Amino acid sequence: MTNLDAAWANDWMHRASALLTEHRMELIDLDRAIGDGDHGENMARGFGFVVQRLDDNPPDDVAGVFKLVAQTLMSKVGGAAGPLYGTAFIRAAKAAEGDLDSAAVVAVCEAALEGIVVRGKATTGEKTMVDAWTPAIDAARTASEAGKGPAETFRAAADGASRGAEETIAMQATKGRASYLGERSVGHQDPGATSTAYLLSAAADAAEAAN
Repeated sequence: MTNLDAAWANDWMHRASALLTEHRMELIDLDRAIGDGDHGENMARGFGFVVQRLDDNPPDDVAGVFKLVAQTLMSKVGGAAGPLYGTAFIRAAKAAEGDLDSAAVVAVCEAALEGIVVRGKATTGEKTMVDAWTPAIDAARTASEAGKGPAETFRAAADGASRGAEETIAMQATKGRASYLGERSVGHQDPGATSTAYLLSAAADAAEAAN
């Protein structure tokens, strides 16, 4: 049950960059169906910049890594993703006090979602990344309360986010550009929910590697 430190946070971002680059075209295609088509490129490019900055000057605590991520995404990523994920990591940095145990993992994820909700003015059922973050946090909270360690808690979050992303397929979008499509948005998985699932999967992978 190793607590998660700055080395883990750094590894998370490197794994996230690799995973988002790997799935860049998938995210582009998902976004082309119901949005601007730029989500995959923005996420891959944004986390590429994150990795460059981490390699140049790695922070010495989790909060510092999250702050660097937030600043980089806000300044380098266009569309809705930069402000939303940037705000998520700003809030996560404020919630991260020292290394993360399983309860802190939940607190960080909750803070990230609060940032997204405030910035995006979204709620569940609107076919957005909130529909991945919400079940992720529910699953993480259940794991933490059952006495699971930080790695298992992040894996539960990742699995919850993946399920949540899949459930957006059947939803009609009522928020963002996808809402302009009305009923035609049904049948497509939300790209932001999908990138959330990949992001949390990378966090879990890094946490498991740290044990």
